[in-house]
Amino acid sequence: MAFHRNADNCDNLRILMKMFGGFRSADEFFYGELRGDEVHRLSQPYWIQVQPTGEILPLASLQIDVPVAPTKLIAVGLNYADHIAEMKRTQFGAPLIWFKASSSLLAHKGVIEIAFPEHQTDFEVELAVVIGARTKNVSANDALDHVFGYTIGLDITDRDLQKQEKQFGRCKSFDSYTPIGPFVYAEADVRDASIKLWQNGELRQSTHTSRMIHSVAQIISFVSQSLTLFPGDVILTGTPAGVGPIQAGDELEAEIDDWPRLRNTVAIAKDFRPATVKEPK
Repeated sequence: MAFHRNADNCDNLRILMKMFGGFRSADEFFYGELRGDEVHRLSQPYWIQVQPTGEILPLASLQIDVPVAPTKLIAVGLNYADHIAEMKRTQFGAPLIWFKASSSLLAHKGVIEIAFPEHQTDFEVELAVVIGARTKNVSANDALDHVFGYTIGLDITDRDLQKQEKQFGRCKSFDSYTPIGPFVYAEADVRDASIKLWQNGELRQSTHTSRMIHSVAQIISFVSQSLTLFPGDVILTGTPAGVGPIQAGDELEAEIDDWPRLRNTVAIAKDFRPATVKEPK
């Protein structure tokens, strides 16, 4: 069965799994379920309850927006051995986690705005997990029962700040530094999903999720031992080798299996001002 890998023509994929997203019609935002070329409007976020309102709109008439609104956006680092090697780091015994600002989320076809163009700013493609139930102290065996679905995410990173500050929160949380989507895929099998990223048409990252050091289930279990996950929360599960710098004018395409690709472009932040630091007296 042929499949065209774009967010505007994905009928065959929808036969295989349920697809949800955030949409905008004029100035109105809403969540919906994709069925064929139609979006069935939902009365509330899909991770709370899939309850159609009865209104059906053609996908072609809508703007695809950010498909999630997490109370927590959690990232995992150093979860592929080849990425650990390229970064000249050592493997942790447990998942390395940190928080990203939810204000960094960016929709499909949105523009990644580089905050400091004089810094090295890298792309990273990742499998993102959307939590579907309140999760606390869950075992790895039961963790996947708490997943609503999966989507594609990018973890854009200011390497200069990462090296200077020795922590990952700020360098990965600038506005637009977490492109995500275009849709969320329920009932997807991601045990050995392919994950790829192209920069200006050239393949830069390529691996399978089976090469993760810590599986999705292990990550969810680990995180839940420290904090409570709520429906709609998002976990980025780590990037493979091949990360590299972006610059204004770049076009990035990210793909997991045959899901519609997440596409984003790159520019310099409109409100960029050269940083000035006052020396302490």
